Amino acid sequence: MTARFNHTIIASLDPEHMAEFYTDLLEADPAPSWGPFCNISLDDGVLLQFATPPIEFPPQHYAFLLSEEHFDRAYQKICALKLEHWADPQRLQPGTINHEHEGRGVYLLDPSGHYLELITKGYLSADS
Repeated sequence: MTARFNHTIIASLDPEHMAEFYTDLLEADPAPSWGPFCNISLDDGVLLQFATPPIEFPPQHYAFLLSEEHFDRAYQKICALKLEHWADPQRLQPGTINHEHEGRGVYLLDPSGHYLELITKGYLSADS
């Protein structure tokens, strides 16, 4: 068996707000929280844990593969909330999406300043 991704901790300015933001956008499930962590659960038992670190943190990049229908709903939320978004990671194409890798994608910042990428086709053929 190859390794499977289980969980990650996402540095957060406001862990509860971040968990709510990701739960809504990714249509994730709440998960039991403990200690400094506010947790949500994605498919396959992947846990996202939000916590405030004791140091300043640089922005990270997180990409999520969504179905076409989920992408439509997420993009509608992004537009309804008037969140800045771009078709490219360099932020040169504001207010639009891309059509790369035979799918669609969009980049935005989460409430703690991390770069989110939502895509409908993975970069590897097994992700499609």
